[in-house]
Amino acid sequence: MNLSNYCSTHTIYCCAYTKYAAALLVAWLMLSGCQPQMPQTARSGLVYCSEGSPESFNPQLVTSGTTIDIISQQLYDRLVDIDPDNGDIVAGLATSWHVSADGTRYQFNLRDNVSFHSTRYFSPSRKFNANDVQFTFNRITDLNHPFHFEAGGIYPYFQSVDWANLVKKVEAIDDYTVTFELQRPDSSFLSNLATDFAAILSAEYGQQLLAAKQPGQIDRLPVGTGPFRFREYQKDILVRFYRHNDYWRGNTQPEQLVFDIVPNNARRMAKLFTHECDIVAYPRVAELELIAKREDVTVQESTSMNVGFWAFNTQKPPFDQLEVRQALGMAINRAAIMQAVYYGKATPAYGILPPTSWAYNAGLPAPMYSPAKARALLTKAGYPNGFTMNIWAMPVQRLYNPNALKMAELMQADLAQIGIKANIISYEWNSFRQKLGNYEHDSVLIGWAADNADPDNFFRPLLSCAARDSGSNRANWCDPMFDDIIGQALLTADQQQRRALYLTAQQYLHQQQPLVAIAHSQRFQAISSSVSGVSINPYGGISLQHAKRVSP
Repeated sequence: MNLSNYCSTHTIYCCAYTKYAAALLVAWLMLSGCQPQMPQTARSGLVYCSEGSPESFNPQLVTSGTTIDIISQQLYDRLVDIDPDNGDIVAGLATSWHVSADGTRYQFNLRDNVSFHSTRYFSPSRKFNANDVQFTFNRITDLNHPFHFEAGGIYPYFQSVDWANLVKKVEAIDDYTVTFELQRPDSSFLSNLATDFAAILSAEYGQQLLAAKQPGQIDRLPVGTGPFRFREYQKDILVRFYRHNDYWRGNTQPEQLVFDIVPNNARRMAKLFTHECDIVAYPRVAELELIAKREDVTVQESTSMNVGFWAFNTQKPPFDQLEVRQALGMAINRAAIMQAVYYGKATPAYGILPPTSWAYNAGLPAPMYSPAKARALLTKAGYPNGFTMNIWAMPVQRLYNPNALKMAELMQADLAQIGIKANIISYEWNSFRQKLGNYEHDSVLIGWAADNADPDNFFRPLLSCAARDSGSNRANWCDPMFDDIIGQALLTADQQQRRALYLTAQQYLHQQQPLVAIAHSQRFQAISSSVSGVSINPYGGISLQHAKRVSP
């Protein structure tokens, strides 16, 4: 596909935007070059420009990457972690673990001398122990737990992986030994415990809140064991953390960490250039070349396990018809999207698993672009004159889709060629996600970034029946055959057997097409050259524990 030819007929969406963005960024560069650098004595902390506000301060309650980036690795720890270099499961708050021969009992030996945060609203009287693990996970599964329904009883990630029907019992054997008894083997169990959602809460803090009849504070005024402790939140303005001086890993560098909430990408970049922010989330790919010319800014890039996709609400006509979904997929010029949205900094997606996954199906056919065949499929489905539909586009930049609004505009033009009128819909980010969870959309441009290296992390959280029930299945799709395939893959620890099942699952998704996979993007972040100790984690989230200023 020749992009220049495409741009000749889609100038308003493609070439004009590129020239405008470049000119605007040059103006920012000139302006910021005249700004004096903020003296280091003016602040003692680190400022991260975030693209949105957190939905909650408890990772159990969300799946939003924006929220997870702000809260999870800053405030909390997990029983086990993921080695960012190789994806292996490594020790966290658990120093070691043992799995029974039948794969249904996990025993964890816990780390001692781990302190919870002391804040203006909570002073712990003891260290972390097994009671905190039991409290944390029983909240998710036990309907009689005093906090289970406090936030509505919705734990989207855990519900998407059917956690309540998997975990039979969590038992504190002694202060530093805890066991999980499972209903059945699950080869993804440890990987799910290593996700940013599996943060450990304080049972003692929970008891204090119950006594004060303020249980809802547990999700708004957080207490964890992580490198930072909560100080304040001003909605849509900032989140402020202070250093946790008793952190068990030690060596937390910033005395203060501020997340500056700046939804507008242009404003985030301007703040980076004027040294009001040290790190910027998800700079637009179109701007990277110009940003990289600045000596005071470093662009970090990493291969990341993610997928950007276009999901159809398969419970709404006409998207409940396979021929309609196939027609929509054929109508989209992916090659133009790859150039105009990702600027060549992404891999075309043939399915939801990225090529870096050990279960990737390299045999899937390449997506077809054929408006003529798309029209024929619409006629077969009973829509020879097309129809009107909505495309919901994220209002924020995410690593899997750097510019959903622009992508929607390109799709809008493509769909018009086959008689479909597409309206583009967007909302403020938290409202956007809430409405998605209620399945109010026709279709949506969104995506997923891996929380661990297990292929199941792409299947169940995105497309299982349990995920539909939890509100996180953007296709609103429930297929018992698909669930059976991915369920069988969890019953064995043999990677070759699992891979064969996941290859079948990908082929089945290709046939049913509840969503159109578009791209696996590179992940970027822009960071001040005066800051070191920050890197991109290929498995999502961001840790700022080791961030520090370096001498010029």
